[in-house]
Formats: sequence, C-alpha cells, structure tokens
Amino acid sequence: MEQTLVIIKPSAVERGLIGEIITRFQRKGLNIAGLKMMQLGEDILREHYAHLVNRPFFPWILASMMATPVIVVCVKGTDAVNVVRMMTGATNGRNAVPGTIRGDFSVSSQENIIHASDSVENAEIEIKRFFKPEEIFDYTSRSIEFIYAPDEH
Repeated sequence: MEQTLVIIKPSAVERGLIGEIITRFQRKGLNIAGLKMMQLGEDILREHYAHLVNRPFFPWILASMMATPVIVVCVKGTDAVNVVRMMTGATNGRNAVPGTIRGDFSVSSQENIIHASDSVENAEIEIKRFFKPEEIFDYTSRSIEFIYAPDEH
C-alpha cells in the first residue's frame, strides 16, 4: 500500500482542527502509519520548500510554519497520495470545493490548513524528512476487508 505525508499546519493547530482532519482520513478508510507533533525550524523548512526559497513570499511561509508546532502524519492506503490530495482540495482555500479540507476550513493560499505530498516519489522523500524509520508502523487494520475489495489491497 502507498504512503503519503500530511502536515497539519499551524493555521489548523491554532484553530483546533487536528482531530477533525485526522478523523476525515480515518473515516475515508486510510490508516495512520505515523503521527507526531514537532516544532519546525528554518533548516527543515528551507529543505522542504526548496522550490520556493527564492520567492518574495518565502519569509511569510517561514513565519507561518514556525508559529506553532505542527502535526506530521504518515497516511497509508491504496492510492493514498491521490486520495489525500483529493480530500485536501485546491492549494488556495478560496478555490477549494466544499467538502474538501481546505474548502471547508480555509480562505487563504498560505494559511491553507494542510500540506499533502504531490507524488509518490515526493511522499517517500518527505516521509524520510520528517520521520525516522522506527516511527513508521507497518500494520494492516482488521477492517481492511470492509474498506477495500479483495483485489484493491
């Protein structure tokens, strides 16, 4: 099964949305394979957002992402990257459709509640960036037969 990284950002932490967001993934049928709270520093953020470091708004990203601790989550399931991206919604919360996490809780492009890996390759890199191998648990929920057809898991 595929794994992907989710970061529940300070904009969600401050608004008390941690449980709501995690519950949405679990209700969808995805497993939580790793979960922790951490305070992000400038070094890891420069690495994670390397493609944005030279943009004029990067200092805003740094300030926003270091405002409070974040929750990092490794989510596991069939086609997890795509499923989580669909659940997350458009980057700009104003453009995200209702029913998505950003569509329900965000009206900003920066304070957009959540980060989700955009590809299987990036998910693998990002999970290694935020988790030690021993912090990821490979287990299969007993409810799997009620979530997937036999040929889907």
